[in-house]
Amino acid sequence: MHLTPDNLRIFMAAAQAGNFTRAARQMNLTQSAVSNIIKRLEDELEKPLFQRVSRGVELTPHGEELLDYARQMLSLHDRALASLKRPEVGGVVRLGAAEDYASQHLPVVLRHFQSKYPLVRVDLYCGLSDELLGMLKNNKLDICLCNSAHGDEGGEFLRYEPLAWAASRDALPEKESPLPLALFHEGCLFRKWALKALDEKGISYRIAYSSPSIAGLLSAVKAGFAVAPIGVSLSFPELRVLEKGVLPDLPRAVISLHQARDQQSKALECLKQYIVQEFSSLKKVGEPV
Repeated sequence: MHLTPDNLRIFMAAAQAGNFTRAARQMNLTQSAVSNIIKRLEDELEKPLFQRVSRGVELTPHGEELLDYARQMLSLHDRALASLKRPEVGGVVRLGAAEDYASQHLPVVLRHFQSKYPLVRVDLYCGLSDELLGMLKNNKLDICLCNSAHGDEGGEFLRYEPLAWAASRDALPEKESPLPLALFHEGCLFRKWALKALDEKGISYRIAYSSPSIAGLLSAVKAGFAVAPIGVSLSFPELRVLEKGVLPDLPRAVISLHQARDQQSKALECLKQYIVQEFSSLKKVGEPV
């Protein structure tokens, strides 16, 4: 039977890409090699795994079934290797993050980290930066990812995050008066800056939507009912960033990584490296020359 880890990874790549040529590029193989491996799997299982469609291939019901097993088998395979090769890297890391960064940047970080260190459990907490720093101080977190005005709270500097006004691509809420806003709850730095900027310019506004979560806030923006201040590193295809001058300029935040003084572990250091690497790879916008 050819259900080897390598063959299953190639099968999963083809399933996710929906195209043997793209899967071959991802796996650094030729298209014919991928086709031959899929053909051998189908011959061994005596079941068709893919069917041709206009845009490439898609899984058959048998292929969907194998995909579920492949995920489980590869996860167990990787965990077994990790247990034998890296028995010293395990434990729990309590990570806090502002929700906008947790939703946009941390999925990539955690996916890569867990694939290499599957014996480490990461407990993720989302909240406002002041709340997270309080949890860190009270030993309820090991590390946290925070926004601040000038980096006054210390921590390891990761990047500057300029703010911009965002609105729906299908509506013009910025032309309404009073200006409808979608904001995080009281205590959010971005909320404070947005209201201050509008007050200084004498622009009337109303808080149309308020939410403790980025998902709740952006649902109002995507629907076209309000504008919201967001970090420029966040990517939401349904939104547009307002051109400079339409609304008052907003400051930039400092993103920093904070660690509890008495918390040290191999797992914690490894996760920190992944977080630093992710934010270092982001496009630098608005940094001082």
